[in-house]
Amino acid sequence: MTFGRVNPQFRLEDQGIEGLGNVYYNLMEPALVEAALKNGEGTLGQGGTFLVSTGEFTGRSPKDKFTVRTETTENTIWWENNAPMEADAFDRLHADMVAHMKGRNYYVQDLYAGADPAHRLNVRVINELAWHNLFIRHLLRRPARDELDGFTSDFTIINCPSFKADPAKHGCRTETVIAVNFDKKLILIGNTEYAGENKKSVFGVLNYLLPEKGIMPMHCSANHADGNPVDAAVFFGLSGTGKTTLSADPNRTLIGDDEHGWSDRGTFNFEGGCYAKTIGLNPEAEPEIYATTKMFGTVIENMIFDEETKELDFEDSTLTENMRCAYPLDSIPNASDNGLGGHPKNVIMLTCDAFGILPPIARLTPAQAEYHFLSGFTAKMAGTERGVTEPAPAFSTCYGAPFMPRRPEAYGSLLRQKIAEHGTTCWLVNTGWTGGAYGTGNRMPIKATRALLTAALDGSLNEATFRKDPNFGFEVPVTVPGVDAGLLDPRSTWEDKEAYDAQAKKLVKMFAENFEQYLPYIDADVKAAAIG
Repeated sequence: MTFGRVNPQFRLEDQGIEGLGNVYYNLMEPALVEAALKNGEGTLGQGGTFLVSTGEFTGRSPKDKFTVRTETTENTIWWENNAPMEADAFDRLHADMVAHMKGRNYYVQDLYAGADPAHRLNVRVINELAWHNLFIRHLLRRPARDELDGFTSDFTIINCPSFKADPAKHGCRTETVIAVNFDKKLILIGNTEYAGENKKSVFGVLNYLLPEKGIMPMHCSANHADGNPVDAAVFFGLSGTGKTTLSADPNRTLIGDDEHGWSDRGTFNFEGGCYAKTIGLNPEAEPEIYATTKMFGTVIENMIFDEETKELDFEDSTLTENMRCAYPLDSIPNASDNGLGGHPKNVIMLTCDAFGILPPIARLTPAQAEYHFLSGFTAKMAGTERGVTEPAPAFSTCYGAPFMPRRPEAYGSLLRQKIAEHGTTCWLVNTGWTGGAYGTGNRMPIKATRALLTAALDGSLNEATFRKDPNFGFEVPVTVPGVDAGLLDPRSTWEDKEAYDAQAKKLVKMFAENFEQYLPYIDADVKAAAIG
């Protein structure tokens, strides 16, 4: 039987999926929470949240993700970064997954990926788990109910955690599989309950499709000045750099916290919700996100909680440090109601430099912006991973290598063009260490970081006097009101200046060695901007 609202000309049967049990189309939040509880998929938490454990997989499985190799994708996919699957293996996987689904109940959401109607992607998500359907309903954008009557999808995701792939038959690595077929506009996910696979699969598709339209897909957060969407800013940064915290400025309107596009019309959010880490979540530091953990319908993944009171433990990482909550954007008081902003006036690239070398802020030329975007640098601190005994560099291409189907230079070049075309100012902001490396120096004061960002975003920082950094060649302000001038010159914060020089030389070499992979593919001005 079928339940819910759906285009009568676009049921699962019209997609060749037949013989299922009950099919629930486009259920809203109360019905999905009710179904998930009835199915025993999780627990009702405080305020009507849904508490769930994702079992074996508490994060994405990047080594189990595959892209189908066809004539269309042969010369467009970055195969060094994307494992191939043969088309006939995908067809066998698809047939076996659909056969496995027969007789089982499924939940379907018809959603938009992209706030800009001119560039959005219609996505149908078919879930075995009701809470997965609730999750993706939060994370993508929800059509008006009457829009569902004529909805057809550009891309379809089938997510079936109970299905186990056969590596010998299906051309994959293990029983877990995430397979993307751009020709058939179909994504298959099996043997993992981690909900983030749904979200990031959509991001990967947009990262492939949008550059052909001249649209820059970005793994970033974004906001704009209150009451002035034209004054937009985007924030790139890897985990631990402060991307979510710094973009959630109470004095600015949040466009979104993770995935955006930059088109000829401006900035637009891909998503309709947030997927925030909850480890160490503090009601004073991040009150808006903390409040969502007691709101009806928020999905809370892999958190330890009191069995009797359902009180959450934000410090206990027994299940994983990657514990998260998923909620719609309208749960955040200062979130944009349409997910749109103007062309970014400022691009912020966040890094957490545990070596203590980079200044707290630096201004980049468009060529330098491409260099640092391709580098995607941050650093792991000693003790964060087994065997890491001193700061270790972490370079993630375009601040999101796992989600990049095309060669990175395609994104880097497009970003540089956008920055140059629209007169955007690009800043490199270090939220890491000063006065020494991790273990001897101190973490960059958040008050100073916020003051520098405020000056960058309101335009006053462009009026400062700048010096040229001797190591990386970018411009660094000499004085900024409200910020200790000594902090702006990282060398001056080290007691041992020779130690700083040696560490700086070491870091420059790390950057250069990492960047060698891009040299055959980039323009001369980016090569010149690489160092000095």
